[in-house]
Amino acid sequence: MTRLLLLTWRYMAFNKIKSAIMVVCLTITLFLPIAVHVMIRHYEDDLMARAESTPLIVGAKGNRYDLVLKSLYFTTENPESITMAEVNAVNDSGRAQTIPLHISFTARQRPIVGTSLDYFEFRGLDVVAGTLPLQLGDVVLGHDVARTLNLGVGDTILTDQTSLYDIGAVYPLKMHITGVLAAAGSPDDHAVFVDIKTAWIVEGIGHGHIDLTKTEDAAIILSRKDGEVVGNAAMVEYTEITAANIASFHFHGGMDDFPVTSVIVLPDSAKSATVLKGRYSISPTEQMLVPLRVIEELMGIVFQVKRFFDANFALICLATALFMSLVVMLSLRIRKREMETMFRIGCSRLTVFRLQVAELCIVLLVSLAIAGVLSGLLHWYAPQLVSVM
Repeated sequence: MTRLLLLTWRYMAFNKIKSAIMVVCLTITLFLPIAVHVMIRHYEDDLMARAESTPLIVGAKGNRYDLVLKSLYFTTENPESITMAEVNAVNDSGRAQTIPLHISFTARQRPIVGTSLDYFEFRGLDVVAGTLPLQLGDVVLGHDVARTLNLGVGDTILTDQTSLYDIGAVYPLKMHITGVLAAAGSPDDHAVFVDIKTAWIVEGIGHGHIDLTKTEDAAIILSRKDGEVVGNAAMVEYTEITAANIASFHFHGGMDDFPVTSVIVLPDSAKSATVLKGRYSISPTEQMLVPLRVIEELMGIVFQVKRFFDANFALICLATALFMSLVVMLSLRIRKREMETMFRIGCSRLTVFRLQVAELCIVLLVSLAIAGVLSGLLHWYAPQLVSVM
């Protein structure tokens, strides 16, 4: 048997291209279903873990998946906004704590998350350098944002321009980096965090400019009447919040009307959660969702798609088996003179059959080994790959 295997190995080593093609085909066939299973399993674990830690979310009525994915993972298009009045309404009920989220803009293509300091405690986020955002214009970077952009405490970052052709659009805001978060292995690593008031300034609801009552520049004064001064379009708003101008920043309108993307709701008991869900079930404009249920529905769709891929892999396996059979038959035709020589020196047909079986077994074992190594590496790096996705 040892000599048979040696003869087979020498033949495969001589026909390197043929052997390599067979190994690659079998390795891909074996590895692909394992890779899909591993990635979906890790993706599900990642989604479920974040959803399980978030009891309830309030947002505008519409696509439930968009609202939950935006609130938990900062992805998808921006859903319809609600107002701070909803935040205050939940707080006034005395049944839950709220964490508002404003996720509508980006900085260097990373999502800007406007929220309160309670968010960092809720998610268990700590800074490895500097401090959390404590005033207007302060920003703290997620771990991967700081690493990939090579930014740190003391640097600045600009918000992305929302429109290159709208001259009436809000100017990008230059924000000061005051902290960098520790790696959390979650979407928070890829986000930029500011106080929610800073997010409103980015949106243009708040701004800062020179004190019109003290300026003598007539070019920027539209009218003066009864102590009220109105500026015109020539008045330039500040695009950076500094110690010198922070006092000039202000907001127009009532805070109850200011927008938020969604609200994380932390009820104080199961009874409070039930009462709040009952109230929002009859709301014509807002909805309260249980993120875990929404993600479970989403994963149900994913697993339906996975069943389709499983069936596809079965067809791939069949095609690979037919391909291997074709290779063996063609190999036998090419080796016809070689086999005749072996018969003449005393080899039986069983020996020739064993040579073919040994060749296929060696190819299969090598393919299994390579697929196993690739699967192990994928399993090891899957959390990082999932967090990037």
